[in-house]
Amino acid sequence: MHIEPGVVDGAKLALSYATAALSFGLVGKMVVDDLKAKATPTGLAARTLITTALVFSFFEVLPHHPVGVSEVHLILGSTLFLIFGAGAASIGLALGLLLQGLLFAPFDLPQYGMNVTTLIVPLFVISQLAARLIPEKKAYVDVGYKDALALSTAYQGGIVAWVAFWALYGHGFSAESLSSIATFGAAYMMVILVEPLVDLAVLAAAKSLRQATDNGLFNGRLHRAAV
Repeated sequence: MHIEPGVVDGAKLALSYATAALSFGLVGKMVVDDLKAKATPTGLAARTLITTALVFSFFEVLPHHPVGVSEVHLILGSTLFLIFGAGAASIGLALGLLLQGLLFAPFDLPQYGMNVTTLIVPLFVISQLAARLIPEKKAYVDVGYKDALALSTAYQGGIVAWVAFWALYGHGFSAESLSSIATFGAAYMMVILVEPLVDLAVLAAAKSLRQATDNGLFNGRLHRAAV
């Protein structure tokens, strides 16, 4: 999902600064929502450290390949949301992406605004979607494949949509751009198929290890209903 250098440049970068500001506003809302849901500041800070480390490792360790207009990553956004909550997941995505740029890919830093938007806006969308799909009386460890697939599809679909937007914004509606976007979108179908299975495997592990995962280091909804 990394926007390659040169796709958007010059004065057009100003839009990425605006969307990044919007994204940070959404991060703030998700953090506040988590705190309203009885997350403690200490627990939220600890989860943020964990998600940041995980996101950084996802970018550096998990397979990622250039395809079409961008790179295909297994980011596990819906997994982070379910296990750690939207607030910690959003900060972890933003900080993990920034650390990767600062330490290993400084050439990506001019694209940070675009990349952080691409990660954060879909996360906010699935946080709202989860509130509608998953009954308040159901803990996240009891989520089934259908709901996990819906969340993963929404998150990855949001990433593809934003990558397509940035590519068309930077290069226009050319046949080459459309072809590259289509190739990238098709490759991301594999991620959409894999991520729900990862979600369910991680949730099953959390359920079987309740003594270790029913604490402030994990999302309060992981083992408890919202009502």
